[in-house]
Amino acid sequence: MEFKDKVFQLRMQLNMSQETLARNLGVCYATVNRWEKGVNIPRPQQIFVFDKYCKENNIIFEEVSR
Repeated sequence: MEFKDKVFQLRMQLNMSQETLARNLGVCYATVNRWEKGVNIPRPQQIFVFDKYCKENNIIFEEVSR
């Protein structure tokens, strides 16, 4: 699963806006928007914070087998 899909799935599962997710992750709204559109990819530290946030909220991403 691509990171952009994880961002979208996280927001949908927690029923939150990009702005709220950005605030919770300590980044700006534009950053989350660009991640979700696949325009930018996060730095390693941002991935760490994102993964930690997912774990804290019991969000697990299922990998799709092809």
